[in-house]
Amino acid sequence: MKKKLLTALLAGILCLGLTACGSAREETGGSAGTYTVGICQLVEHEALDAATAGFQDALNDILGEGTVSFDLQNAQGDSNTCSVIVNSFVSNDVDLILANATPALQAAVAGTGEIPILCTSVTEYGVALDIEGFDGTVGGNISGTSDLSPLDQQAAMIPAWFPEAETVGLLFCSAEANSQYQVDVVKAELEKLGLTCTLYPFADSNDLSAVCTTAAEKSDVLYVPTDNTVAANTGIIDNVCRAAKVPVMGGDSGICAGCGVATIPVNYYDLGYLTGEMAAQILTGQADISEMPIAHLESARVYNPEICQALGLTVPEGYEPIA
Repeated sequence: MKKKLLTALLAGILCLGLTACGSAREETGGSAGTYTVGICQLVEHEALDAATAGFQDALNDILGEGTVSFDLQNAQGDSNTCSVIVNSFVSNDVDLILANATPALQAAVAGTGEIPILCTSVTEYGVALDIEGFDGTVGGNISGTSDLSPLDQQAAMIPAWFPEAETVGLLFCSAEANSQYQVDVVKAELEKLGLTCTLYPFADSNDLSAVCTTAAEKSDVLYVPTDNTVAANTGIIDNVCRAAKVPVMGGDSGICAGCGVATIPVNYYDLGYLTGEMAAQILTGQADISEMPIAHLESARVYNPEICQALGLTVPEGYEPIA
């Protein structure tokens, strides 16, 4: 109810901006009051799909059905294809680009310095864009939302759930810079808590099973960060770890639902919706993207009932079943 009231209020405020922006579109040959948004999504999986759906719903709710035309393109997990998609958006002179996941963001940044770029499902913008001393605002034509959950709290969940655990294996895709950032932070936090940590990087889905098997054999618990390759292949990890009776703590809700015990998740639909609210402000001239800081969501702690039952785990207080 609160979200709908806020959306209604925002829609009323933005109505004033639509008339002015409509005349600007007429000068460039577009239809009055109509916007074109290009969406470059890295790969098809539950989390990214939900973020895209939330983004589209927010713009339709705020600006009205039919006001925004969406050109949704999926790169099928190929960063080079992201570049091709972004270049097509630039050629078509879209009004705004949504980059869904880090490789899509990097391709969009390389493709245009003029068209507004909003990003979602990106964990750490300073790492993704190689910004030293990142202060939370990218500037220029870039802003968006982050799916980074509090990593210190993610780390603290492990001894809370498994007080007898001594070794933690951190499993991640080495091709994803944001995953490397997360496991480095979590490793440092776990070592402060007296746990021994080992990194288990894999190059792509082809060697995930072998690396996961090694990690499960040598660890009491595995931790997997928010990682696109893992999110698309949770079944591989679940098949290995459930059979070995090794619990997995996941960095987001999609991973937790597929192979994890518990997490402090980001709701990707809500994250996309928040990004869509930002897009509405940019398209109608109500906000300057260069001044918009990266936005975050707060989340509750959740657990996976099926995996907890399979491993015979007792759920600590303060956790909700994952949706």
